[in-house]
Amino acid sequence: MRVVLDSNVLTSALLFSGITSKLVPLWQRETITVLLSREILEEYLQVLAYPKFQLSEGEIKGLIEEELLPFVQIIKPGMRVHVIKQVPSDNKFLECAVAGRAGSVISGDKVLLAIRHYRQVRIQTPSQFLKAFYRQKSR
Repeated sequence: MRVVLDSNVLTSALLFSGITSKLVPLWQRETITVLLSREILEEYLQVLAYPKFQLSEGEIKGLIEEELLPFVQIIKPGMRVHVIKQVPSDNKFLECAVAGRAGSVISGDKVLLAIRHYRQVRIQTPSQFLKAFYRQKSR
């Protein structure tokens, strides 16, 4: 299963306990494959550096280099999409998903979630994704 994680999902998965943190062992055991583009990585780094998280540069580097990068597949999107008008920079998640043939973009963003599907890609909350994932796995 190939997925793209938006920034709020990655941050929640790495920094907090709860439903979203259940994604971490899935990607680290390579049960799911997280797809990542350069633009998405740059946003992850920017979000993790928000003062509210109180992470040092070393802590951010450790999270990314130890908890994420060893387990991702790097994608270079070859096309631009213009689906999300309200926050055009969020199109990068769809671009990565399409280029990497992802099944899902996992997001907490209301604008992204309102789209629900784009081409072959489902846009789901972490809860929706995990529920569908475990239902499919139990078959």
